[in-house]
Amino acid sequence: MKTTLYGVAAIVVLVIVVVAGRSSSAQDKDKQDKYTLQIPGGLAFSEIRGYEQWQVVGPSLTESANVIRVIVANPVMIKAYQEGVPGNGKPFPDGSRIVKLEWRPKKITDPPFSASTPDTVPGDLAQVEFIVKDSKRFSDTHGWGYAMFDYDTASGTFAPATKASKPPVDHDAKCGAACHELAASKDYIFYGILEKVSPIRRSPLLDSSGNRETGFCNS
Repeated sequence: MKTTLYGVAAIVVLVIVVVAGRSSSAQDKDKQDKYTLQIPGGLAFSEIRGYEQWQVVGPSLTESANVIRVIVANPVMIKAYQEGVPGNGKPFPDGSRIVKLEWRPKKITDPPFSASTPDTVPGDLAQVEFIVKDSKRFSDTHGWGYAMFDYDTASGTFAPATKASKPPVDHDAKCGAACHELAASKDYIFYGILEKVSPIRRSPLLDSSGNRETGFCNS
């Protein structure tokens, strides 16, 4: 168990660097202003402006989908987590924003690793998904609005997700609403925060005791 926890901790430390560097370097590469993008009838990328600097909540390795994910949240949502939401029975406040960044895994075989004992790290950026809490705007989906943007490595650009994306996305802010009904008792937010792992204790959110919940569906 200790080996597993420290392995996950290493991923978290890595993705803290990757969030700030990998996604912004992709932006520098193509000079695309991603914040001008919007899903027709749905949310704009600008809803999460500055997400590259938000605090990491936890990692997600989904082997069946062959992706590595990391969850980050804005200060409003981080503060709510620190106060015990949703475990204390209270909902996340309006203004909460949580982002899921998704990469394709990349194997490193350079020393001290090898082809038989590789290390797995985030490779090409694949998607950026996010959820925004606004009780008035999204009253028909329990106060949450959902969005997903695909990243094309070849062109170095983002684009609003479509019905051809995985998972499919319609022209609205409801792309994750049905799945998140499964987490109704947790204010429609999934996953548990990684805590009490000494290599990442510099994060105040990961220092507190207890097991709280965060995240997205692994669809």
